Amino acid sequence: MARYVGPVCRLCRREGMKLFLKGERCHTDKCAIERRNVPPGQHGKARRPKTVGYGLQMREKQKARRTYGVLERQFRNMFEKASQKKGITGEMLLGMLERRLDNVVYRMGFGTSRAQCRQMVRHGHFEVNGRKVNIPSFLVKANDVIEVREKSRKNPAILAARDATAHAPSPNWLDVDRESLRARVTGMPKREELVQIQLNEQLIVELYSK
Repeated sequence: MARYVGPVCRLCRREGMKLFLKGERCHTDKCAIERRNVPPGQHGKARRPKTVGYGLQMREKQKARRTYGVLERQFRNMFEKASQKKGITGEMLLGMLERRLDNVVYRMGFGTSRAQCRQMVRHGHFEVNGRKVNIPSFLVKANDVIEVREKSRKNPAILAARDATAHAPSPNWLDVDRESLRARVTGMPKREELVQIQLNEQLIVELYSK
């Protein structure tokens, strides 16, 4: 499975904002945005050029891709599926990204970053409706029950992540039982609950609609 394996702090610096790619580190003074909020590269200290038109659309798309850890081809395929659904295409796209199993595990608080949750899903630590699912891009739907598998309930990484994220509230579309290591999808994500970062999804629609 293809994935980005390079340094992730440079991605936040490139976008000029926190994308929350390194878990708890992003909430400390060690965060790259806190220490050195300039674009990566030898010309990073130069003034950021004003972004307009196509460049602005590209930056919005890159922010969404990097936040959810999705590569270009997969992101484009999700856009095509979202454009065929009834409703606002941008919101449909973000809703599909939010319903990915790796993101749901992250929203449940059983991982400190989406990358960690993706790895745990790939290792088979979670099940949906009683069946093991090890595909991070699996889309959950209303009334699905996601829980840690019986043999993984004492996994130190999952327990440590649960304790580390105890302060983070769960979205309204997830009914999370942190003690039982399970959650139920109570509905579809609403736009205001979709992402942690400021994102204009309409610019992504305009980019792909050219």
